[in-house]
Amino acid sequence: MAEPDMIYLVRHGEKAADGNDPSLTPQGRQRAQNIATMLHRAGIQAIFSSATVRTLETAKPLSASLSLPVQQYDAGRPEALVDKVKALQGPVLVVGHSNTLPELVRLFGGAPGTEIGDNEFDRVYQLVNGADGKVTTVLLTSLPATP
Repeated sequence: MAEPDMIYLVRHGEKAADGNDPSLTPQGRQRAQNIATMLHRAGIQAIFSSATVRTLETAKPLSASLSLPVQQYDAGRPEALVDKVKALQGPVLVVGHSNTLPELVRLFGGAPGTEIGDNEFDRVYQLVNGADGKVTTVLLTSLPATP
């Protein structure tokens, strides 16, 4: 199996407080741009996002800068996403939610750490797939850091 050497997982940026499927706030749009800047030279080969407006808006700046399409996945079927990503080569970005990222990290073989708080938007997981099959989890921060 090919399996990407690096998988990045992020939560969507800050969202508006109203509606069932809110957009990003100005701060969330800035965070999305900062994530794009952070990962622009990471060699990302594929971008995945759940189908919500806020996750798609978070993926959009990197998608635009790399001319890569955003592939939507069903957040309720994490195993299907994991299977799809593991069939790829090169670094991959996955944009999800505070209640889905820990499970995705686990399914990819990483260590999710502490629960993601409702007001935490800056956590970036970098999962490094080693030649020995072990996954190393690196926790990064997208700016601005959540207080």
